[in-house]
Amino acid sequence: MEKNGNNRKLRVCVATCNRADYSKLAPIMFGIKTEPEFFELDVVVLGSHLIDDYGNTYRMIEQDDFDINTRLHTIVRGEDEAAMVESVGLALVKLPDVLNRLKPDIMIVHGDRFDALALATSAALMNIRILHIEGGEVSGTIDDSIRHAITKLAHYHVCCTRSAEQHLISMCEDHDRILLAGCPSYDKLLSAKNKDYMSIIRMWLGDDVKSKDYIVALQHPVTTDIKHSIKMFELTLDALISFNKRTLVLFPNIDAGSKEMVRVMRKKGIEHHPNFRAVKHVPFDQFIQLVAHAGCMIGNSSCGVREVGAFGTPVINLGTRQIGRETGENVLHVRDADTQDKILQALHLQFGKQYPCSKIYGDGNAVPRILKFLKSIDLHEPLQKKFCFPPVKENISQDIDHILETLSALAVDLGGTNLRVAIVSMKGEIVKKYTQFNPKTYEERINLILQMCVEAAAEAVKLNCRILGVGISTGGRVNPREGIVLHSTKLIQEWNSVDLRTPLSDTLHLPVWIDNDGNCAALAERKFGQGKGLENFVTLITGTGIGGGIIHHHELIHGSSFCAAELGHLVVSLDGPDCSCGSHGCIEAYASGTALQREAKKLHDEDLLLVEGMSVPKDEAVGALHLIQAAKLGNAKAQSILRTAGTALGLGVVNILHTMNPSLVILSGVLASHYIHTVKDVIRQQALSSVQDVDVVVSDLVDPALLGAASMVLDYTTRRIY
Repeated sequence: MEKNGNNRKLRVCVATCNRADYSKLAPIMFGIKTEPEFFELDVVVLGSHLIDDYGNTYRMIEQDDFDINTRLHTIVRGEDEAAMVESVGLALVKLPDVLNRLKPDIMIVHGDRFDALALATSAALMNIRILHIEGGEVSGTIDDSIRHAITKLAHYHVCCTRSAEQHLISMCEDHDRILLAGCPSYDKLLSAKNKDYMSIIRMWLGDDVKSKDYIVALQHPVTTDIKHSIKMFELTLDALISFNKRTLVLFPNIDAGSKEMVRVMRKKGIEHHPNFRAVKHVPFDQFIQLVAHAGCMIGNSSCGVREVGAFGTPVINLGTRQIGRETGENVLHVRDADTQDKILQALHLQFGKQYPCSKIYGDGNAVPRILKFLKSIDLHEPLQKKFCFPPVKENISQDIDHILETLSALAVDLGGTNLRVAIVSMKGEIVKKYTQFNPKTYEERINLILQMCVEAAAEAVKLNCRILGVGISTGGRVNPREGIVLHSTKLIQEWNSVDLRTPLSDTLHLPVWIDNDGNCAALAERKFGQGKGLENFVTLITGTGIGGGIIHHHELIHGSSFCAAELGHLVVSLDGPDCSCGSHGCIEAYASGTALQREAKKLHDEDLLLVEGMSVPKDEAVGALHLIQAAKLGNAKAQSILRTAGTALGLGVVNILHTMNPSLVILSGVLASHYIHTVKDVIRQQALSSVQDVDVVVSDLVDPALLGAASMVLDYTTRRIY
């Protein structure tokens, strides 16, 4: 066994109460079953699994080839508050005999259902260790109280999000017994690929239905406000009838109020309406495909705010049942409604949209982490729980080896010559970097980007890095809202009107952000560089071209047509040299690497470039670095060209100071250090006295494009999660 000191197999009892918790427990059960040398698995089935009105869902457990050791009929019918209490009591009466017979080492309990509370209570009182899945989360209704009660009974905790982990720590749970693994169902969701999904759609919704042209509805009663939840359900059905799209309606769960909700369905004739298909149960594999290809999901199920985000399907979350849940940008909340109008408006806003895939609740690697955690449990340790009362430990996330799992981003820098992908940590450390030549054609380029990102994401798991998303820095004009490269620079061919977000998001199941390389440089300075904490500053990139980014009131300025901060095309002379943009006299025409290379070639062709101590091999192209070297060695003409370039850049900075009045100007890129002194001289000579005190500095960041691409991911995801 691994690290647990046990000399026998670990006997694990998994108890499942309904179709929803089985979808989370099944991946763990499959994992346990694949390692018979470490584990013995006992399966106990109870609750609504065994009720015909709810689809006799125990059959799907049998279909998955699991032996059910025990079936317990624990539900007292009535579907009201008293029936829920009586069902808990009946389970408490029946469970001791089962647990005495099975004698498990550990009981795995999921979630926040009343059946799960009975399981946890029985196991705790019978000195059986409890592993609780999905503790620490916040939603609404009585579920919160039940979930936290199970947390206090459980000995070990597997949570899905960093916020849930922090809640468990705040509840005084032992940090060493908390595993941040992600949701087990995501292991299946993120690997779910069914090319024949249309046959599933047709089977449940009819032969005439197309992908993205139907709705999945799943709404449960709210046990703390049953009357209001029934009213909301009635308004939802009215809105769906008015919206006039084919809709798959799943029956509610067995909570108090479900009977009244079914009556509402029948009163409105939903089961016989031509636009509706009302069903008690859909197998999870098929349900995944249905929500993945739906135009929208509506209701108040946790599935909508958790699992559906993995596909980017639009969701309308109704009422208060999931209030407090962490959600992706695909979820639109309708907290309350007096008429169907608000819900109908939400349907019009959401239906048919496609959002970036979200990994808030998992990265597809939960089960391996959980199995490793189970193997680490030492049965010789005292059973008595230890509570860690304040102060709470500051260390945030540990795996079972107590290694900090690093929150990270995949950063992509699309340059004129090279394509670079890096794993970047929250602190701005480049954990690993991959570089390839940038292909010349669209097809080769997009395939290489996908290949490099997939390889980097796989490597991130081995490096103990949790990838939150993908950030892309590219030359040209970019629409960051849609994730589209509108127009590229001449250095990157076949790169106009390119949707980068969709293929990456679909392949990696991660949210994707894209922006211009100049803007990314500004974002890098804001998060990791000399712009950190400043409200207003400007970054100027001096490289092959001249670009930039503007931070105003802590936010990046994109402009009305995503053309803001094209600082290289500020005109500083009416009769200056031609620029690649079609104009002349731009800063880029004087101070870019391309401009310096042009001047260096002129000097070289006239035998005026090389001085003593210099040589240019025949197979090496003359470039800007040769011009800089010649200037350093005393070449007066080279010095004059650099002075003119620095003056042009300085005049551009003066214009920026007069226009934006930033508190700092940061020069970035390979040429920055060669221009800084000339730029400061021009400011002293040409700028208004009121802006002459503004500091101009050289960036100390090594890879601003990669760091800026990463910062889009790290800033957005952490701001949303926390």
